Amino acid sequence: MPTPSFTVLIPARMASSRLPDKPLADIGGVPMVVRVARQAALSSAQTVWVAADDERIVQACRAHGVQALLTDPGHPSGSDRLAQACRMLALEAGALVVNVQGDEPLIDPGLIDAVANALGQRPDCVMSTAAHPMADSASFHNPNVVKVVTDRLGTALCFSRAPIPFWRDAPDARMLPTPAPLRHIGIYAYRAGFLMDFPSLEPAPSEQIESLEQLRVLWHGGRIAVHHSESVPAPGVDTPQDLERVRALVAAKPAG
Repeated sequence: MPTPSFTVLIPARMASSRLPDKPLADIGGVPMVVRVARQAALSSAQTVWVAADDERIVQACRAHGVQALLTDPGHPSGSDRLAQACRMLALEAGALVVNVQGDEPLIDPGLIDAVANALGQRPDCVMSTAAHPMADSASFHNPNVVKVVTDRLGTALCFSRAPIPFWRDAPDARMLPTPAPLRHIGIYAYRAGFLMDFPSLEPAPSEQIESLEQLRVLWHGGRIAVHHSESVPAPGVDTPQDLERVRALVAAKPAG
């Protein structure tokens, strides 16, 4: 099936406890958020916008030919920021929006298309996301790694920081269940109408316990389609160490 029409929105927030001014971090002479937008532009997206909380981000984007919107700096989450961006762009309720995180400068454009396709093919779902099979027990038991369990159609049943599905009768705690558990990838597609309504939904108790916003969708009866990727996504940037790793990867990449 052809990829449906969709818009990429990239939330960009200047404040970061671990990496101040993260969106403007230099990677090979280009601000990180600009690199994210350039990767997103290689997808099938109809248009790409950065939703920023600071005029400096907007100016940096425009200086590199990237479209950017200045949103309210007081938004508590990226979802709230993107909901405002949808209104500013006057997107129709049925329009598809892909949320690409602003700290993913190496994101695969094909993954963006795949998540948009996953939602476009599932009219019963309000959102889609992605996951890949896990290969090591350490990640499976790491609470910083989010896992997802799906039904036979690839619809999310649960997200958790706990090791799910839990293998009750595992002969060795270091062994992984079969089939391999799925690691959640933090990319989302939404129907714009749902995204604009999302911030007004009551937070779910499980969301507050796990600190996972997508659990609010399941708690309110929404369905989330999960694209199963066989490849591990490129590293994102959360810390100064992550930034140096990505800088090295970009520097090592052949020109052109």
